[in-house]
Amino acid sequence: MAKCEICERGQKFGIQVSHSHRRSNRAWKPNVKKTKMTIDGVTRRMFVCTSCMRSNKKSV
Repeated sequence: MAKCEICERGQKFGIQVSHSHRRSNRAWKPNVKKTKMTIDGVTRRMFVCTSCMRSNKKSV
């Protein structure tokens, strides 16, 4: 459950490269928190990434 309900940002996949250049798969997950947000006068509990919380985006 690493997906923002506002901006739909989800998990990204890539390759981690070590110092010796060995390659392995890895995943980057967004920093998602469970918060209460008021949208159109209705308070609901949502999973929101911290960049949306900081920019105060509330367009669902």
